[in-house]
Amino acid sequence: MSQSQIAILIVMIVYMLFMILIGFAFSRKNGTVGDFYLGGRKLGPFVTAMSAEASDMSSYLLMGLPGLAYLTGLADVTWTAIGLAVGTFLNWLLVAKRLRRYSDRIGAITIPQFFSERYRDKKNILMLIAAFVIIIFFIPYTGSGFAACGKMFSSLFGIDYHVAMLVSAAVIIVYTMLGGFLAASMTDLIQSIIMTVALIIILGFGISAAGGMDNVIENAKALPGYLNMFQTHDPVSGTASPYGFITIISTLAWGLGYFGMPHILLRFMAIENEEKLTLSRRVATIWVVVSMGIAIMIGIVGLSMSANGSIGILEGSASETIIVEISSLLSKNGWLAAIIAGIVLSGILAATMSTADSQLLAASSSVSENIFHDVLGIQIDEKKRMLLARISLLIIAVIGVGIAWNPDSSVFQIVSFAWAGFGAAFGPVMLLALFWRRSNKYGAIAGMIAGGVMIFVWKYAVRPLGGVWNIYELLPAFIIAIVVNVIVSLATKAPEKEITDVYDELQQKA
Repeated sequence: MSQSQIAILIVMIVYMLFMILIGFAFSRKNGTVGDFYLGGRKLGPFVTAMSAEASDMSSYLLMGLPGLAYLTGLADVTWTAIGLAVGTFLNWLLVAKRLRRYSDRIGAITIPQFFSERYRDKKNILMLIAAFVIIIFFIPYTGSGFAACGKMFSSLFGIDYHVAMLVSAAVIIVYTMLGGFLAASMTDLIQSIIMTVALIIILGFGISAAGGMDNVIENAKALPGYLNMFQTHDPVSGTASPYGFITIISTLAWGLGYFGMPHILLRFMAIENEEKLTLSRRVATIWVVVSMGIAIMIGIVGLSMSANGSIGILEGSASETIIVEISSLLSKNGWLAAIIAGIVLSGILAATMSTADSQLLAASSSVSENIFHDVLGIQIDEKKRMLLARISLLIIAVIGVGIAWNPDSSVFQIVSFAWAGFGAAFGPVMLLALFWRRSNKYGAIAGMIAGGVMIFVWKYAVRPLGGVWNIYELLPAFIIAIVVNVIVSLATKAPEKEITDVYDELQQKA
């Protein structure tokens, strides 16, 4: 390893050790399972906002967005960012306060438990289905995070992929098992700051290495369709392709996923005071818009750097390493620059870790709380419930490691599919549970199943037909789930008075 690589590695090791120390620091604050999975509803507004967005963005912010902008220009990446930004804002505006108030009123500490208690599902059918949805989509999602960490260390330092992946997974598992939700939220806050610093450093250095902003703009203008919102640049042929209305709608549909993301919704449930959610919404929305804007600019700047020979030309999926390439160039300017590059690369690591820890908690809560405790009715004391929670987390993490064992496993395809799955299965149920008095458990169960099944049907049977059918599976599945939920709710008996009384009580406070 070169001196610059050693400096980068030291910085990243220090960062990971710091995450473990946070886990130790918060381990004593987990007196109950409610503390472990929801932090005792004690999160402040800033931690709530930044931990939600850090757990949301994952490595897509620092790898996916810049890589897509590098290859194809503004259209695809900007419409995606607009969809995500609008979805973020609407989720905070429409769902956050109502979910915090409702979940506290009915004593729910997990999303499946919220659905079950909201509809007084005494047979726990809704809870069981929701728990399995979380397990089915989150375990491979977590595995993709472990894989991303392993690939980064392996490519940077020439370390064996399996060793790098196992060490990264171990760090995430240790601090999450020790500190639970509070540790995950605090590390997510720190990680969001590191991600922000990384983006700013790379953008500034990249513009300088590209010869200034004028050169960046002139290079982008010279590429057909690159700066056009209704055309996309084809890097293979060097020509522009139309970016039509159907494609735009399909891309904007990414924003619908927010209404069903368990690891984001849990942050809404955990804030100490619902009135502080207004501040959280503003902080979260501004951070998302600014950070995605910078990430897109980095991709455009990176292409200009390739054009002037500062870095090599990146093709296909290699474009996702644009920040790694710029960081490597930065590290060659002395020890201080290498340390800064280490901070930047820790930002990529932070983006992945901040999502993986939240997914581990959500998946393990589905096993230990929703299936063992609520559905199977296994009654044990609080200390043993805490032990079961940690064992469940460890088992799920081990399965995730198994999924990540193949170094050629896809990362972003899994993320896209899981995002659609949660958005369609949980999103419509969540919105109708909070905003429609007449909705009932039968509609919720039917809607959740319809949304989840349609994700598979559309992706593998309908979308391959192409043309007007080539739509991101989240949009049609989301619509069908809402329609099924409404029809079944109206076709079956109205909810009991005790259910509507709670709904009316909370509506008066809205």
